[in-house]
Amino acid sequence: MLNFFVSQAQAQAAGGGAATGGSTATIIMLVAFVLIFYFLLWRPQSKRAKAQRQMLSQLNKGDEVVIGGGIAGRIVKVGDEFLTLQISEGTDIVVQKGAVSSVLPKNTLKSI
Repeated sequence: MLNFFVSQAQAQAAGGGAATGGSTATIIMLVAFVLIFYFLLWRPQSKRAKAQRQMLSQLNKGDEVVIGGGIAGRIVKVGDEFLTLQISEGTDIVVQKGAVSSVLPKNTLKSI
């Protein structure tokens, strides 16, 4: 019975020496995963964030926008961090610039 355990231990030690060639394959797989992560996740996300920052920096008085909650309105006042939206005649709200999800074409609010 002891011979059975000894032969298993010797077989494992002999197999461990052949694993050095597999380390190159492991490194190649790791590099491939990093490249896939970069091209499929990180790069597109940074492009979207850059486009969002550019859109927010170009907001002007009179632009029609939709904020994250689905509220549409016309910009009345633009500050550094906040802007004032007129959502109906006599109703203004103050929202953070980051809440703006999209800019609408001119006169869209009249057609709604």
